[in-house]
Amino acid sequence: MKKLFLLFLLSLPILSTAQVTQRNILGNRYSLDAYKQNIIPKNQWKPYPKNPDEWKAALPDTLLQSLIKAGELAVRKEMPQLSATLLMEYVRSGDREQHSKISYARRNNLIDLILAESVEGKGRFTEAIMNYVWAICEETYWGVPAHLGVQKAKNGLPDAEDPTVDLFAAETASVLALTDYFTGEKLDKISPLIRKRIYYEVNRKIFEPIKQVERYGYLSKKNPVNNWNPWIVSNLLIADLLLETDETKRVSYAYNYAGFLDSYLNSLGDEGGCDEGPSYWFAAGACVFDALETLASATNGKVDIYNEPLIQKMASYVYKMHIADDYFVNFADADPKLRPDGLMLYRFGQALNDNALTQFGLWAFQKFPTTAIANSSFHRMRRIANFLVLLKVPTTPTSYKPNGDAWFGDIQVLTTRSSNGFFLATHAGHNAESHNHNDVGDFLLYANGEPVIIDAGRGNYTARTFSSKRYELWFTQSQYHNLPIVNGKGQLAGRQYEGINIKSTLNDKEASLAMNITPAYDKSTGIEVWNRTVKLNKIKNQIEITDDYTLTQKPVSLEQVFMTVCDIDTASPGKISLTTANKQNITLLYDAKNWSVSTDLPSTEGMEYNSFKTKWNSRPVRRIILTNKALQQKGKYTFTLVQN
Repeated sequence: MKKLFLLFLLSLPILSTAQVTQRNILGNRYSLDAYKQNIIPKNQWKPYPKNPDEWKAALPDTLLQSLIKAGELAVRKEMPQLSATLLMEYVRSGDREQHSKISYARRNNLIDLILAESVEGKGRFTEAIMNYVWAICEETYWGVPAHLGVQKAKNGLPDAEDPTVDLFAAETASVLALTDYFTGEKLDKISPLIRKRIYYEVNRKIFEPIKQVERYGYLSKKNPVNNWNPWIVSNLLIADLLLETDETKRVSYAYNYAGFLDSYLNSLGDEGGCDEGPSYWFAAGACVFDALETLASATNGKVDIYNEPLIQKMASYVYKMHIADDYFVNFADADPKLRPDGLMLYRFGQALNDNALTQFGLWAFQKFPTTAIANSSFHRMRRIANFLVLLKVPTTPTSYKPNGDAWFGDIQVLTTRSSNGFFLATHAGHNAESHNHNDVGDFLLYANGEPVIIDAGRGNYTARTFSSKRYELWFTQSQYHNLPIVNGKGQLAGRQYEGINIKSTLNDKEASLAMNITPAYDKSTGIEVWNRTVKLNKIKNQIEITDDYTLTQKPVSLEQVFMTVCDIDTASPGKISLTTANKQNITLLYDAKNWSVSTDLPSTEGMEYNSFKTKWNSRPVRRIILTNKALQQKGKYTFTLVQN
């Protein structure tokens, strides 16, 4: 079993085969000797407060009291129990939420307990901490069943003799490392075997298995990697630097883990775009910051790459994808709505000396103050670092203003705004991007912060989501994106299905993306050439979607799809009235001589689609289908969206 090559399920069907640029920024800048010279010894590194006096000096009293109350609540809870039946539910029914709910709850409760004990210092929580530590250490597998990979051959149960490292195994290691850091001495008073057990299990389940680099697609040096890489690395670094007592190993591991992070940085294009979308950026680019912050802290700032242009561009992506309030551009599996961690963004902006990011962070913290300090299941070191800047964050109004035009050529995403409140985003790309949907040439439109034409987003993750059956799910198909359907067929998945001849234009008169989307479709569609231009006409303040096509023969059918959460009125030929939740009215203009219109409601039934019942403020996702009546072999048509 140990010789089997492990490909994690989440990575297998969705990683791009884009070019990897061997920048190796960390590896080239800092040698192992540099780490040996600069890593602060474990017994001297104090990244966080450890006793009540230190906490009192660092945190507001209100937060101190809330942390203690969270611990009091956690200590009264019955510990949630994991079972083999829950592990097997993934292969039996496809459900991955029941196991995760309990696994995450255990770790969240433990974090609440250790912080309460560290802040208060009275020993009220140590017994419960011991019980949670022991129970978690007893778990055969710290990850989730969906990530067992080849171990699925064991009917959904993990192989105790072959531990592997996924996102949540790495998260667990950092939780236990933080437990050791904050409460280790008190646990020693109960029994010296508790901390010994923590190290034994982290070493057995994390430090040793991760040495088999070739097993993990997210550590590849040859192929691009996604958010798994920085997410895992950020947790590996915390676990190593807080737990490992052998200083030779501790330094070597930190050096190796920093080298792992280079694989993610090498996977980025020169403009730092995140093809997984903004919601995943908080588990990707933000995790790069978590890792870099840990390295800087553990070396007194001697390991520091914040001045690298790639890091600065990677960071800028997130505010350039912000639409309004909690709406963000959401191509592929990204969520349309998220409440950003403003304190992390503020800290990242300060580290980079990026005022735009700093101000965006301040705006987000003022708008969504609880996000940055809530126990959110993941990225625990980020939350604690947020605590430590609360007393330093300016309380004056932020100067943040939403970004205007942006073009990320590496992921071929364009965003723009108009003076009448329109926000347009569009992209080309290819259909093997991370968390891919078949959506080359798609676009979305908002009006004064409200969704008009949308990318529906993803459903609930199940066994099908990251399997060979992924593209059976309607939300991954181009037929449910704002794209043409030709002879009844949509786009296909794969790196070869892409946009070509890409041209972006950004000036005072227009913002547009022109692309040939022919290669995104199979040849059986009969497409000879299909050129699409998505444009914001800044003079007229309108959106213009122009398709210019030639087919090999007269089509049997030709349709154009628009996805929306607006109320739809199709009573007037040539005009589709779209009314937002706040009663804004946008009109979609089309040639009634050539097109007929119909609508439908994509399914929300089944475990994969439950989230669509609430994702868009409980407004149903609707599909507008314009069916061509002319059916010409060659044609050119334009759809226009105007504000009434």
